Amino acid sequence: MNTIIRKSMLSVAGLAFAGGIFAGPIAGHNDTATAAVDAKPVAVVQADKPDTAKLIPHGTQGAQSRIALNDEQTANVKAIIAATKKAGMPERAAVISIGTSLQESKLENLGHLGDRNDHDSQGLFQQRPSSGWGTPEQITDPDYSTTAFLKGLKQVDGWQDMPLTVAAQTVQVSAYPDAYAQWEQQAADLVAQYWNS
Repeated sequence: MNTIIRKSMLSVAGLAFAGGIFAGPIAGHNDTATAAVDAKPVAVVQADKPDTAKLIPHGTQGAQSRIALNDEQTANVKAIIAATKKAGMPERAAVISIGTSLQESKLENLGHLGDRNDHDSQGLFQQRPSSGWGTPEQITDPDYSTTAFLKGLKQVDGWQDMPLTVAAQTVQVSAYPDAYAQWEQQAADLVAQYWNS
């Protein structure tokens, strides 16, 4: 086989040719003209996305809502995922955390809202200093507030197997417990998108 055909075969296979020495399994193959004809492209499969069955084990409940995220909200998603990983918890915990934050603050790190505030609720999860979640400075820190939420989640027996709304409500004790369910699909999509980025 001439050098031009060999180089073409190697470039198709993604192997290097340097100084007449071949790297990889091609060196031991017979020189046949049919090798270039029979070569098939190799499909690259990205296996680093979390499994949807793990993200939403029971499927979504009810109508789903979705909002467009700005840079701040996306940064908060990434902060929640980082805190979840740091806590050694799985992707499902990130889905529950992000879904909870979508309901509580639309993933915005809210300070005290004055007359519009629900008591003294603040941060991504609308946690209250008066309820023992931490100081206003702590609960407006995405890492701290997520870690505090996850500590509460860990104390819920069987949280891994609960629908998002049940797990979130058990930690948050909201006046609107069913509202969390509407964010499960977007939360799962965000975890799938950013878990390994």
